[in-house]
Amino acid sequence: MKKAQLSGSLRANVGKKDATALRNDGRVPCVLYGQGEQTHFSVRSVDLEKLIFSPDIYQIEIDIDGSNKKAVIKDKQMHPVTDKPVHIDFYELDDNKPVKLALPLRTTGVALGVINGGRLRCPYRTLRVEGLPTALPDEIVVDVTNLKIGMSVKVADIPTDGFEILEADNAVVLSVKMARGAIEDELEEEEGEEGEEGAEGEEGASEGSTEGSKEEAPAAEGGEE
Repeated sequence: MKKAQLSGSLRANVGKKDATALRNDGRVPCVLYGQGEQTHFSVRSVDLEKLIFSPDIYQIEIDIDGSNKKAVIKDKQMHPVTDKPVHIDFYELDDNKPVKLALPLRTTGVALGVINGGRLRCPYRTLRVEGLPTALPDEIVVDVTNLKIGMSVKVADIPTDGFEILEADNAVVLSVKMARGAIEDELEEEEGEEGEEGAEGEEGASEGSTEGSKEEAPAAEGGEE
């Protein structure tokens, strides 16, 4: 996983009044749990926003008044109007204990089916995984270059190394579907070919008529002689 750092301060009091005062001061109430007792602290909102508005998953080293902890963001509460973070839950990591996370799913390459007019469907933006923190990748990358129209990639098709994907093995994570435009293009192409054949037939008939008139011309001249 990608790494980041945050600096936090322990909360002297825990309650709605204290939380409101922190938010008015540009800070966000947080809690750290997972390895023993919970720790209540706060961090600057501007520092958090750089992480929570990113599509990436970070292993965050949090310095809480001189005590360093490794954690990941497990849950977040956002203001319904301003979209600012109002509370963040951090899960403390242990390198020897597996953790469950949702990793972003990314694609590489351009699918052959898309080049031919199909449409790439991505039902999953993230995939739930489980593994040791040191074994988890930054993201799950799938090469779609060889995907043709009608083909798909299922969870069971994705290679893993040191971690497990928790979604069902038969779940389709990527597929190339026939797009309406692709069907219309195919029909137009067929109609174009038929039109060309018809034009060739008419042209042949026209040429035949011309040749026939040329052959009759000498006979007419002979009658006059």
